[in-house]
Amino acid sequence: MPAGTVTITEQTHKMIKKVTFDWTVTTGVADATTTGYYDGEVLRIVCKASTSSGNYGLQINDSDEVDLLGGQGATLGSGGKDFGTSTGNVESPLSVVSGKLSLKIMNANSESTGQTIVYIR
Repeated sequence: MPAGTVTITEQTHKMIKKVTFDWTVTTGVADATTTGYYDGEVLRIVCKASTSSGNYGLQINDSDEVDLLGGQGATLGSGGKDFGTSTGNVESPLSVVSGKLSLKIMNANSESTGQTIVYIR
């Protein structure tokens, strides 16, 4: 059972959709699902976490249970991590999304906070 909160902000800027997950973990796990449906190419995912987060896991799944990060979010640390073709990081290809997005933060330290932003075209 989730022991944290996630606030989701969903915006469209012309042809780019921006989904922002602001999360707080009180004891290990937080998760939430968007109300909107998304179809398109995931351009970039930005992960930011407080220094108190320690090493944590992140999954962002679409309605088909496809992890948009392909497992690359399994071990993230405090600070930031940027995934996607717009960052020039060809080792971190992202996928196509179809449906609602579900974010799950796992194994974060107590009282951790962070933000995960997904850009879709």
